[in-house]
Amino acid sequence: MFRSSHKAMRVKTTDQEEEREHVIEAEGLRKTFGDFVAVDDVSFKVRQGECFGILGPNGAGKTSMIRMIYGFSPITGGSLRVFGIDVSRGLRKIKSRVGVCQQENNLDPDLDVLKNLEVYARYFDIPRKEAHNRAEELLEFIGLDHRKKARSTELSGGMMRRLVIARALINSPDLVILDEPTTGLDPQSRHQVWDRLEKLRSQGLSILMTTHYMDEASRLCDRLIIMDHGRILVLGEPIDLIRKYVGQNIIEVAEPSKELRAYIQSEGLEYEDVGPRLIIYSEDGEDLFHEMSNNYCREGCTLRMATLEDVFLKLTGRDLRE
Repeated sequence: MFRSSHKAMRVKTTDQEEEREHVIEAEGLRKTFGDFVAVDDVSFKVRQGECFGILGPNGAGKTSMIRMIYGFSPITGGSLRVFGIDVSRGLRKIKSRVGVCQQENNLDPDLDVLKNLEVYARYFDIPRKEAHNRAEELLEFIGLDHRKKARSTELSGGMMRRLVIARALINSPDLVILDEPTTGLDPQSRHQVWDRLEKLRSQGLSILMTTHYMDEASRLCDRLIIMDHGRILVLGEPIDLIRKYVGQNIIEVAEPSKELRAYIQSEGLEYEDVGPRLIIYSEDGEDLFHEMSNNYCREGCTLRMATLEDVFLKLTGRDLRE
C-alpha cells in the first residue's frame, strides 16, 4: 500500500513557527500577457499539510497562477516563494519537490500503464529499480495494479485521471498541484479520485488544487480562495464562507408573485432576483419558508441548505463565461 512519506504537522501558535509551515507564499503576485492582466496583486499562503483550493470562473486567473507556482510561467511582478525558496532563483530545487497533475491526460499512448510511471521517473533521476518499486506501489494505491500492462489509451477517463495523479506522485513530492483533477469524470470516477486525495491529505501531503466543482472543493479543501478577473474575492474555510456570505438556508421561489416581492422587501430580506426566480438568503429559513409557502407561494417554493456554490454565484455572478 502506498504511503506518503510526509506526516501531518500541527499548526504552531507563534508567528515564527507558523511562517516555517508555509509551503507557498504569494505577495502582490502579478501575471500579465501584453496589456492583459491575468493575475492582479494576489496574496495568500498555503500551510504545510493542508488542501488549498483555487476557485473561479473561466478566465479568472487560476491556471495562470498555478503555472507560476510550478515554474511553467515566470512571474511578472510581486514575490512568490515555494518551500521558502524564491521561484526566480531556486526553480530547479522547487521542481524536484513538486508533483503536477495538469488538466490534460498527457500520457504516452505508446507505453503501458507501468511504463508511463517508470519513464516519467527518469526526469527526477530516480534509479530504475526504485522507480519500478514506486510505480508498483502507486498503481496499487490508485487501484490500477490490475491494469499495469494495458496501454494508457485502453483506460477509461477515470482510470486515466488516476494514473496522471499517480505520475505526479512518482517523485514523492512535498506538494502536489492538481489543475481540475476530475473534470469530465462520471460520479463514480470522481469519488474514487476523491478517496485517494483524502488519503494523501490524511498522510500530510500538501495539496493545491483548482476545480469547477463546488462539492469537490467543500469536501477536500481545508481553505480556499475564490478569484475573479485576476483578483481574490474571498479566502477562508468553506463552511465559514457559506455562513458569512449566504447564511445557513436558501429559499428558492419560481415565478414569484407581486405580493411575495412586496413581502420580501418589507421584511428587508437579502435576496437575488434571477429572472423568473428569487433566491432568498436566510440564517434561519424554516419559519420564513412556512410563512412564505402558506401565504404567498404554495407551489414552486423550495427550502434547502446553503452551499459553496451559492457563495460562488453570489460573488462572481451568474452570467455565462466563455
